[in-house]
Amino acid sequence: MNNLSSDKISQTDWERIHAMQDEDIDLEDIPEATVEQMAQAVLRVGGVPVERGKQQVNMMLDANIFEYFKRIACEQDYQTLINAALSDYIRQNPCTTQST
Repeated sequence: MNNLSSDKISQTDWERIHAMQDEDIDLEDIPEATVEQMAQAVLRVGGVPVERGKQQVNMMLDANIFEYFKRIACEQDYQTLINAALSDYIRQNPCTTQST
């Protein structure tokens, strides 16, 4: 195996990149995704395609977790908040292994 590219020193100004804020990024040449494109997108988790939609599950939660989400839900459905919390966790902790 040839690893010549890993021997090169990066030409990227990493200090400038790390100091950038979201508003500093020029997105002019990146078109917005259309509704049609999003409808055709394939959702993948850990590289494995998954169906869209919701799936009903029954699960046991610690009482303090259940009460926490019921308390902060106010007018919303606590199950929606639990789903959002799990989705955030998945985005922040991508799966590095594929399971079947």
